[in-house]
Amino acid sequence: MNISTISEIAKATVRRNTEEVQSHGNFAVFDELFSADFVDHTPQPTFGTGREAVRSLYQALRKAFPDLRADIHWQTVEGDRVTTFKTYFGTHRGYFLGIAPTNRPISFEACDVMSVRDGKITDHWGVGNLLSVVIQLGAFTSATE
Repeated sequence: MNISTISEIAKATVRRNTEEVQSHGNFAVFDELFSADFVDHTPQPTFGTGREAVRSLYQALRKAFPDLRADIHWQTVEGDRVTTFKTYFGTHRGYFLGIAPTNRPISFEACDVMSVRDGKITDHWGVGNLLSVVIQLGAFTSATE
């Protein structure tokens, strides 16, 4: 396989995760996409670094925001690493970071880098603007307000 084919497979794999798993809650696809030895190098607090920890994180997000969806703004790929910039949207209908449901709409940006080998996601590094979610839910106000 040439480099451009490997890159396109990697990009499509990460896109499927965003669209089918994160945005639609299809966890059968999660099992297809994530390697058994997956490592999250930037895990969320209270979540671990392995595949099952990421499944739990995705499930917790979908429980807190059942209509969660992500819009991908752009993706770049270099070899087996895919960088994705996206915005998530949802309605707060379950507990999130200890915050009781508010039924408020939220949105936040995230940037992820995922490595893909043999069609499986093996590694993740990323940041998400979760502080903006906490502010949108009314659980935190800035000192300037």
